[in-house]
Amino acid sequence: MSAPFDLTETDRLLSTTRAVRRRLDLERPVERELLLDCVRLAQQAPTASNTQTWRWLIVSEAAQRAEIARIYREIAEVGLPQARKQASKDAQTVRVYDSAEWLAEHLHEVPVLVVPCVSGYDASAGSGTAAALYGSIYPAVWSFQLALRSRGLGSTLTTLHLFREAEVAKILDIPDGVSQVALLPVAWTVGSDFKPAKRPPPESIVHWNRWQAGG
Repeated sequence: MSAPFDLTETDRLLSTTRAVRRRLDLERPVERELLLDCVRLAQQAPTASNTQTWRWLIVSEAAQRAEIARIYREIAEVGLPQARKQASKDAQTVRVYDSAEWLAEHLHEVPVLVVPCVSGYDASAGSGTAAALYGSIYPAVWSFQLALRSRGLGSTLTTLHLFREAEVAKILDIPDGVSQVALLPVAWTVGSDFKPAKRPPPESIVHWNRWQAGG
């Protein structure tokens, strides 16, 4: 039985949708209709209890982006060096932290910032509720990122701003009862030749039926 999709292209999309930072094009504007197309596709993602309480706040105004970027940078200046000290020193991880610090310095220049939100959940109510909160929006966020990638745009899922979520909510007039779950800088990418990242073989992280000692 043949596969319902072209597996070569599908696998290439899934394995090369990278966290893009340094290769975001800071000069080229992103069209509103293109962003709406990607949100339209993201709306097909599964959500808890079919509630579909996604909300997408797309920030393109320079003054708002600058204010959000200032908050993000202030958090990053403290948090990223601490996290870097505790992280692995392999070359791939070092590159990730280098690019994360670059993004903090240039976030205000990214043409669009997207803040996915969920309404009607209280993440402080316990792990089950928190799982429902994030399970209701992260599949849609990933679909949004895949849609961006397939059209020549890039992004990365960041959460640093959530340490000062209330301040960002004030900048964006986000009402009480609406939870921000991430911030995605969105832009066209400089080139499209992204490659799969180095990962361990699946056999090394999969347990069958029971947790195996040493895993």
